[in-house]
Amino acid sequence: MPAPLAFDGVLYFPITPFDAAGEVDLGLLGTHLESRLEHRPGGVFPACGTGELHAMSPSEAARVVRRTVEVVDGAVPVIGGAGGGVATAKELAVAAEEAGADAILLMPPYLVSGPAAGLQAYVEDVLSATSLPAIVYHRNNARYTTATMRHLARNPQVVGFKDGVGDVAAAQDIVLAVHEEGRCDFAFFNGLLTAELTQAAYRGIGIPLYSSAVFAMLPELATLFYRAYTEHDEPLRERLLRDFYRPLVALRDETPGFAVSLIKAGVRLGGLPVGSVRSPFVDPTPEQTDRLDALLATGADLVAEHATLAAGR
Repeated sequence: MPAPLAFDGVLYFPITPFDAAGEVDLGLLGTHLESRLEHRPGGVFPACGTGELHAMSPSEAARVVRRTVEVVDGAVPVIGGAGGGVATAKELAVAAEEAGADAILLMPPYLVSGPAAGLQAYVEDVLSATSLPAIVYHRNNARYTTATMRHLARNPQVVGFKDGVGDVAAAQDIVLAVHEEGRCDFAFFNGLLTAELTQAAYRGIGIPLYSSAVFAMLPELATLFYRAYTEHDEPLRERLLRDFYRPLVALRDETPGFAVSLIKAGVRLGGLPVGSVRSPFVDPTPEQTDRLDALLATGADLVAEHATLAAGR
């Protein structure tokens, strides 16, 4: 049986840098990773949603995962992305294992939908190609029923569940079912866009972990929010939600794909020339970029203000 994945901290989904010619830039990726590891994420998820797995070839994704494993060097778990058509998903899973990843995050199958039995078969087919454990991603056309998750929980290779649907009652039922199968080692986490807005509710149903895209562009603020969340500092948590996260969501919702595009733009604003997003995503307009820049400045001010108050106590 694979060893349980131990996550302690914000789950970090790095962007994938592209150079002026549009090629993956592994040097910039290393810089991006190193600068964020200083803030002690609970795990690193390269070549996943924020990392534009959908827009990369399997060989590109493999290089990204391999470089991440090299930079992280065992400090925290590295979970590579896999998904799409079943043959591609198997290729990505094998590549992640060969690159030294600790697990895979299994994204939805490409375009098509099938019944619950077909989704279950998809997971089992992909896992037949690798010995890596897998976290299944519940979203879009990969919606796992309670019965499917109860069945998958009997497979020791399935070690986690990431919820990107937002049906709290359904997620609660899945948590209970998995635990009833004796799998108290399961890693449950909230994978909704800007998960900070909903994490208080998810903690209440037994899903204590969450992924943070903000960590990729402003790790100091993402870490401050995580501290407020874990220490039950409700005044600080609510202020961060009100002054930063809620305005970020309003900007994100203006354009499809901005859950990724804004994060990459934020990394560029931070001084790292990581390039544009690949199609079909689009970069923010100059006006949207200016608003993002102002919002990031607000976030930095919140971090500085909290540090000053903490130093004076």
